[in-house]
Amino acid sequence: MLPRLRQQAVITTSMPFEERPDGMESRLDRALLATWGTLSRPMWSALQRRRLAHFVNSVERAEKDIAALSEVAFRAAADELRQRRTAADEKTQVRAFALAREAAKRHRGLRHFPVQLLGGAVMMRGALAEMQTGEGKTLTALLPAVAAALAGRPVHVVTVNDYLARRDATDMAPVYRALGISVGLVEHGQSRQARQRAYASDITYCTNKELVFDYLRDRLALGRRRTRACHRLDQMLRAEAILPRAGELVLRGLHFAIVDEADGLLIDEARTPLILSGLQQETGGDNELYPVALEIAGRLEQGADFELSVGERSARLTERGAQGVAKASAGLDGIWGIRRAREETIRQALCALNYFHRDVQYIIADGKVQIVDEYTGRVMPDRSWEHGMHQLIEAKEGCAITQRKGTLDKITYQQFFRRYRHLCGMTGTAVEVAGELNAVYGLRVIRIPTNRRSARCDGGRRFFLSAAQKWQAVIEAAAVAVADGRSVLIGTRSVEASEHVSALLTRAGHRHVVLNARQDGQEAAIVSGAGQPGCITVATNMAGRGTDIALHANVLANGGLHVILTEYHDSRRIDRQLFGRAGRQGDPGSHEAIVALDDELFRRFCGAGLLSSLRWLSLGSATSPALLGSLLKACAQTAAETVHARARRAALADGRRFDEALGFAGRV
Repeated sequence: MLPRLRQQAVITTSMPFEERPDGMESRLDRALLATWGTLSRPMWSALQRRRLAHFVNSVERAEKDIAALSEVAFRAAADELRQRRTAADEKTQVRAFALAREAAKRHRGLRHFPVQLLGGAVMMRGALAEMQTGEGKTLTALLPAVAAALAGRPVHVVTVNDYLARRDATDMAPVYRALGISVGLVEHGQSRQARQRAYASDITYCTNKELVFDYLRDRLALGRRRTRACHRLDQMLRAEAILPRAGELVLRGLHFAIVDEADGLLIDEARTPLILSGLQQETGGDNELYPVALEIAGRLEQGADFELSVGERSARLTERGAQGVAKASAGLDGIWGIRRAREETIRQALCALNYFHRDVQYIIADGKVQIVDEYTGRVMPDRSWEHGMHQLIEAKEGCAITQRKGTLDKITYQQFFRRYRHLCGMTGTAVEVAGELNAVYGLRVIRIPTNRRSARCDGGRRFFLSAAQKWQAVIEAAAVAVADGRSVLIGTRSVEASEHVSALLTRAGHRHVVLNARQDGQEAAIVSGAGQPGCITVATNMAGRGTDIALHANVLANGGLHVILTEYHDSRRIDRQLFGRAGRQGDPGSHEAIVALDDELFRRFCGAGLLSSLRWLSLGSATSPALLGSLLKACAQTAAETVHARARRAALADGRRFDEALGFAGRV
């Protein structure tokens, strides 16, 4: 039998539905695990690939026998495997993979490549498969999903948005039906009954947000009676008027999760708090509180009254600033008479004024402030910032101020996904964070080779001193590619930047389409046409993950899709995701980076002295601007990744302290 990771052996039977207990590793434990995960990855990946090659060969031999079966005999073979209700031994997994491969061939016209079999085997061993963009991760996920479902384990396939969840569930449904496997879909706006039916299916496609909130609601319904014994007692007594019945729970447990684009969820969004809100709190004069706080904060002078930590996006009042706030709020009622409360409110107001910008962190739609996810570029209409920040931004933009809500329960993504009995996933970019994935989730990273040799060309990077020069170069580069009969994807970091590029393209007379948070409803149509000859698509990170741009034959003949990155992201992985839109599955394609010294990443994570020195050096002829850009990129992204990793560690520790406090005080 092939070895499995330690996470699969650690389970708990104390809950009414299955989940792993949250580990309590020390800081030293996590540091050692992270170091080992980073240093051992190349050696471990090579060793595992050699071991799994035998597994892949076994699947291909088994497929020959299965291919000869009639539809009736084929379904009987799947039913026979289901009756075994085990996926632990290699022979059972081999047969399950062979059945899934043949079903995909018969009912979708798709046959798994050997590298996809390898990726599926990696996930069955509780690891994360790094597969290059365009290698067919959706089809790869079918393999472990089928193997686990036939073994009687409820499977959750977790994607980043409703569009991808619905697309994947619909595309793979014929394959699952051929094997007698039921498929459910959980998406925004569904009723509780519809969610229960979806989670009762063998395989459920869902988004991370919907899944976590359903878990929180179940946890809240259980309250203190979270042990299996109490749950069984509830079922026997049927005390409907006092205790929730088993039927009120939506989930069946956290058994087997396959996470698509795993690094985006488990790393980039790891510390995002998911908060289950209760009844609206009485706010009294809060509607007047936020405009007053913004007015007072707007009078303060940076440097003298407050200091900004750009990297961590926080504000600190100086002694003079604290005295100024006290003087400005003298005579006001409510929190203004409490020093700690008023200073915290002013710090939040300073952050709202200096770090949160319209069409960057949020947009205004239907008169409401709607958050834009910086990693995916998508609107999150039902999410709000904590601690009054959302209300401050509403006051700043002149929108109706919503009431703050009480917190019933909360959890972060990294706390939640650690609780699955079997966690695995796939992504195109994970090696940079292999150590953290091992330390936090017990996930090894194994790089899977490509099915075809990559034909993607790196056009290098161009570095400019000002944004105006950069944008002009971007327009010229797009025009050259279009003139050659190719299609172009221009990647931007914000809605504001995408609309600025759109205005420049319009002024230059170039036809184009824009894909950002304002056009999320037209995403499928825009993506489907992005590969046509002469098409220019300006997109935020919405086009960075899970997007497959089908290319016209003439585009392929002329060099494929050309991707232009206009601003580096905080993580090198996100840059690689954008570049990965071109040259998929051996197709031709190219990418280049056109950036400026005054881009946000450089301003946030490089000191003013360093930027001034580089500007001075760039004006001379002795140093290459491209070389300076490379050095600046490495410096800024390393600093950004360090800050974010530190914040994720702090969030995990805070979550544990929160759980310990509830464990001592009891749950309301």
